[in-house]
Amino acid sequence: MYNQQEKAFEEASKTYRVQGFTCTNCANTFERNVKQIPGVKDAKVNFGASKLVVKGKATIAELEKAGAFENLRVQDANKKVEARVPFWKQKENVKVYIATALLFVSWLLSYRYNADHVIPKISYGISILIGGYSLFIKGLKNLVRLNFDMNTLMTIAILGAAAIGEWGEGAIVVILFAISEALERYSMVKARQSIESLMDIAPKEALIRRDQKEMIIPVEDIRIGDMMIVKPGQKLAMDGIVVKGSSTLNQSAITGESVPVLKKINDEVFAGTLNEEGLLEVKVTKQVEDTTLAKIIYLVEEAQAERAPSQAFVDRFAKYYTPMIIIVAILLAIVPPLFIGLDWNESVYRGLAVLVVGCPCALVISTPVSIVTAIGNAAKNGVLIKGGIHLEEIGSLKAIAFDKTGTLTKGIPVVTDIVTFNKDEHEVISLAGAIEQGSQHPLASALIRKAEELKLDLNRITVEEFQSITGKGVKAKVDHQMYYLGNPKLFEELFSGEINAAINQQIKTLQADAKTVIILGTEKEILSLIAVADQVREASKQVIRKLQQVGLEETVMLTGDNKRTAEAIGKEIGISHIKADLLPEDKLNVIKHLRTKYQGVAMVGDGVNDAPALTAATVGVAMASTGTDTALETADIALMSDDLIKLIYAIKLSRKALTIIKQNITLSLVIKTVALLLIIPGWLTLWLAIFADMGATLIVTLNSLRLLRIRI
Repeated sequence: MYNQQEKAFEEASKTYRVQGFTCTNCANTFERNVKQIPGVKDAKVNFGASKLVVKGKATIAELEKAGAFENLRVQDANKKVEARVPFWKQKENVKVYIATALLFVSWLLSYRYNADHVIPKISYGISILIGGYSLFIKGLKNLVRLNFDMNTLMTIAILGAAAIGEWGEGAIVVILFAISEALERYSMVKARQSIESLMDIAPKEALIRRDQKEMIIPVEDIRIGDMMIVKPGQKLAMDGIVVKGSSTLNQSAITGESVPVLKKINDEVFAGTLNEEGLLEVKVTKQVEDTTLAKIIYLVEEAQAERAPSQAFVDRFAKYYTPMIIIVAILLAIVPPLFIGLDWNESVYRGLAVLVVGCPCALVISTPVSIVTAIGNAAKNGVLIKGGIHLEEIGSLKAIAFDKTGTLTKGIPVVTDIVTFNKDEHEVISLAGAIEQGSQHPLASALIRKAEELKLDLNRITVEEFQSITGKGVKAKVDHQMYYLGNPKLFEELFSGEINAAINQQIKTLQADAKTVIILGTEKEILSLIAVADQVREASKQVIRKLQQVGLEETVMLTGDNKRTAEAIGKEIGISHIKADLLPEDKLNVIKHLRTKYQGVAMVGDGVNDAPALTAATVGVAMASTGTDTALETADIALMSDDLIKLIYAIKLSRKALTIIKQNITLSLVIKTVALLLIIPGWLTLWLAIFADMGATLIVTLNSLRLLRIRI
């Protein structure tokens, strides 16, 4: 019987990076091959990120043998990525150059001799073997297994062309298909560059002070608690807290913000950000694999593995499309000679043309290259989209609900008014600040900051029996007296609904000015009213207006704040519906109601206390300016800065991606259909058929890469 340690080791998985993927079919085949390796329990290939996760034991040699059909190269994900070989120098492309040169020589020889002479045939044959060697290996293996993919179709077509004496056309088809595959490889490399560029943002080593000694060491050897020294013009290698110095940091790599942010002592800083002017000493708080940048890269790579609905459709379609093409090709090769007396060579030639033009290359690549490009571009602009399905869904939203505090407002409340009854102002703030030191509520920070501003010593007050009252406030005992601190609803319950009329009027007056009223009192009397206000974000009004312009039917503000304050803020920013006095479960119920009314509903919150509502929405969007773990884990989409305008960018990117995916699928099918129709009267040659397929692949690839141009 295994103990816990042995079981954990048994279930451990290892991640590898893979070079050489050209299509999702290749990735699927590789995954199946890896699963068959003795010692491997399970394997999962992430085509978009070019990653392989293996559960069990396997050597690099065994993994590369499993990928030999596509000449895949495998390396440990934790090792330094090898320098990429320039596209024009890659081994697969060098073979194309040689085969093309031989094709040209063969063409000249066919003029020197007649086309049926053995010498040009031999030359064409050598060109076919060099250019299509790996293709034939894959195609013949698949043919034996009755696995009819594009390699199988091309192998049958090329061998068939040689069998009926069309050696020249067979050679042209091989070369054009090789060029088409090279274009697919190049397009996926371009699409993945957004993520690969993120990997290169943070330095691989840093200047560290440890045990009073300064040394430059690799990031893998840096420990939590080490002191990192960052000079002006250098990038931070690790996450940490500033302990000495102040400087402006360019955080665009993490948040997408182009405006530098001032960082001073006790501020959090992130790996990959650029120190612009001052000398900083930073205490390292996370290991290299746990930095915010590492999490972003990991989540984006995982997002590319999530299949979008359009990708699922294409995969299902391709599953039935390829066998259908084979049946059509067989019928076109056999039926005409048997029933209308067409020449067998001519008829077989047309059947082979159907196989060539029927290759689903363009169709298969149409969706993944768009998804990978869009998600990578979004990450570079500070928007983390955690899957193709979320990329598609955010573009089809009908309603968006916003949390108020920290989302539509800055989330940094300040005390604006203090109305006292039986105590002076300093006594009230001392008491309220001391009690709120045990609270995590955003309004608590306003009271504590006010106490600091008045230079009050909160530690001299002993607070006992502190207890949070969900959605209403807190209570605690000070000097044997129980005090309550919370919203008017709390005191209505304490006083059985009878708050003094004059005090009630003061509360309403403050609330009408978009201020939140906190009451300090006991079970018998109200001691003070403390008004707190939160500033509305500059972008909130603009975002609500643009959302309405792009066709959203409903915008809703959800808040636990009182109705008057909520209405004042809602009116200022122009939101269509306001839901106030809500507990966390009330927000969840509002989202559920909106989902019954509309198919697509988003919830935008801070990713901490809005987790249930974020989860229940069609798309959960978190404001993640501080890179909080909760925001990154809970939300489907995270805005890595305080800029709500990026929500508009995400919707714009999604709609553009959906448009391009639909264009790609339509173009692929139209080109295939037209080409197939031209084969019936014999107007389409083999080389024109593969040229049509290559053209379709090139068109959908270039069309997808247009997503790299979408900016905020």
